[in-house]
Amino acid sequence: MSSHLLGPHAVDRPLFGAVNEWARDTPWLHGAVLGFASYGVVLFGALLVAGWWLARGRGPQAMAAAIWTGAATLLAVALNQPLVHGFDESRPYTALPHLLVLAHRSADGSFPSDHAVMAGAVAGGLWLVSRRLGAVATLAALVMASSRVYIAAHYPHDVVAGLAVGAAVSLLGWLVVRRPLTTLVGRLAATSLRPVLQRA
Repeated sequence: MSSHLLGPHAVDRPLFGAVNEWARDTPWLHGAVLGFASYGVVLFGALLVAGWWLARGRGPQAMAAAIWTGAATLLAVALNQPLVHGFDESRPYTALPHLLVLAHRSADGSFPSDHAVMAGAVAGGLWLVSRRLGAVATLAALVMASSRVYIAAHYPHDVVAGLAVGAAVSLLGWLVVRRPLTTLVGRLAATSLRPVLQRA
């Protein structure tokens, strides 16, 4: 039996098929969804900046969390590369015939999704800075993950795993770096870096 019919594919292939059929029925959405799926990373960058801006008025721990969120996002994407190469899962458009494919084709593996890892890391980290901003980032992460399935770049389990990996790096890493990073931010706030780290 073909490998793409085994494991997680046996569970989420019907869901993936339903999403692809929905994509066929909603051509008016194609441009917007493809745009967000491809360039929505800019929004997550803006959310990181918003987290830093809010943290300036919330004390050293909030600023440490904001700094960590940016670092954790880069770390999570870097850590995901060995997973992508190790699993070496074929993209849906190379494994399944007759799909509507909106994605720009890539030779990279499909599992876990880099875009979902990035989104999950930003969302998880921003909960440590602000619940409201964390909720906004979580919604954006879910839209990003869904859009990657809609354009046939990933299976549902690819993006679910990606969100989990990203959030885990942010949240579990915070348990390790919280105290030393908060202490460091407090000390740096007494230097010429104060305007960057603390609102006057």
